[in-house]
Amino acid sequence: MSTTPTQRHKTSNPYEDKFGYSRAVRKGPFIFVSGTTSIDTSSSSSSSGGTGKVLHPKSAYEQTLVIFSEIVLAIEALGGTKADVVRLRMFVKEEKDGEGVSRALKEFFGSVAPAATMVFGLGFVNPDMKVEIEADAVVL
Repeated sequence: MSTTPTQRHKTSNPYEDKFGYSRAVRKGPFIFVSGTTSIDTSSSSSSSGGTGKVLHPKSAYEQTLVIFSEIVLAIEALGGTKADVVRLRMFVKEEKDGEGVSRALKEFFGSVAPAATMVFGLGFVNPDMKVEIEADAVVL
């Protein structure tokens, strides 16, 4: 039986409650961030914490910047930082959006340069979603 506590971070993203998952989970030094999209969860949008609408439905680049910000917020909520990100898995609806996603990755993470995978040709739960990204971090 493990004595290492498990910490969970939840947001107001409606899919977390609907499907029964946490935005991020920390176990020991490891933080795992669930597939993250550009859903509006800002507390200024409504009393329930966001509109639940996809932000930037026409731009994979802009969606990716929102996603990376949400991922880092989740990691910070569990005691990590952007520099602790070691792996990204990027799922992109259309291959033509790969350049924008790659540009956002380089701009946002810069010298952190995490290991990364990009997969094309996927469908998402909302047709306005162009990108979904998972992240792993190690906090030492």
